Amino acid sequence: STKENAAASIAAIGFALTAYLVGVERGYLLRGEAVERVLTTLRFFWNSPQGEEPDATGYQGFYYHFLDMKTGRRAHNSELSIIDTTFLLAGALAAGRYFDRDIDEEREIRTLADALYARADWQWAQNGGPKVSHGWKPGTGFLKYRWEGYSEALILYVLGLGSPTHSLPAESYAAWAESYRWKKLYDIEFLYAGPLFIHQLSHVWIDFRGIQDEYMRGKGLDYFENSRRAAYLQQQYAIRNPKQFAGYGEYTWGITASAGPGPARRKVKGIERRFYDYKARGIPAGPDDGTLAPWAVVASLPFAPELVLPSIKYFDEKFPDLTSEYGFKCSYNPTFSDGTNNRGWISQGYFGLDQGPIVMMIENYRSELIWRLLRQCPYLQVGLQRAGFNGGWLNLSDKQVTGK
Repeated sequence: STKENAAASIAAIGFALTAYLVGVERGYLLRGEAVERVLTTLRFFWNSPQGEEPDATGYQGFYYHFLDMKTGRRAHNSELSIIDTTFLLAGALAAGRYFDRDIDEEREIRTLADALYARADWQWAQNGGPKVSHGWKPGTGFLKYRWEGYSEALILYVLGLGSPTHSLPAESYAAWAESYRWKKLYDIEFLYAGPLFIHQLSHVWIDFRGIQDEYMRGKGLDYFENSRRAAYLQQQYAIRNPKQFAGYGEYTWGITASAGPGPARRKVKGIERRFYDYKARGIPAGPDDGTLAPWAVVASLPFAPELVLPSIKYFDEKFPDLTSEYGFKCSYNPTFSDGTNNRGWISQGYFGLDQGPIVMMIENYRSELIWRLLRQCPYLQVGLQRAGFNGGWLNLSDKQVTGK
């Protein structure tokens, strides 16, 4: 986050490790500069303290959700986060696949990426149950919630199943998939999740086109098609605009986890409205307070370019104050107005959780770079196969997968 004195998000670090690769490909970073950044990061996580102490950096191969930017130790009394560690490890594995040259620095990147991944004890994270816990805290132990219901944890279960050391049992994935909900909304059927980011984050690294697990074989589609449908549903929700918020429409959609103008209550055009701060917003049941996130629209680019590209053009032309040298700002809320500003509220900060998927999904749309790298990752292949996936690129030879 660009907020003053903000802590480091380990998920955002995983996005950064992946975005550096795009930077090299597109000429924003020299390869040597990216190597230096990646090595510094991986060395820190490998050497930082792992233990039950409340000020450690991690435990059992996992890491605290937020770390102090100066000390690298646990910040904000945060939890040891299994999902955020997953994103961190996915970024490390992507870097390990990209930096493939036979020189000391790049060999070290590959070694550290493999070692960090192998250290995570996914079986410990089950806490005696079939499904994986959300996390753990020193002194109080595991959190009461587990990863169930379709969510961004798709990549968590896949990487957990692919571990060469402490892998999840196949029954874990089956137990998770049993908690899915299939819905029909606006005459479109899909595997339900309300916030748009859920349909995106696992896809940043994993190419789900043409591969299916048992659940999706039964539905006759794949997770990529499901995410395409989710994008269309988000647009349709914005067009219908059931709660009559300002600014919703064909080109202005994207309801997801994002910053907001709240917490606050205001009467707007005679209607009492409740506004939230950072919140996982979703459709159709909400929460929805009129806050839209351009980054979530862009992150759907590979799924539905026919929707996303016109929306990007519209944002760029109609909302110039939503952009800066860093790209789109996090979110905006046209309904939250004091009567003197027709634009409403616009987020002034940036979050790595937003900026990372923008860079990565644009690159997947343009070149499939990240998908190609991770299709070559043996851990990912094993994890997908143990989860019951087959078809598509999983059934191809290594030569066909890499295109070499």
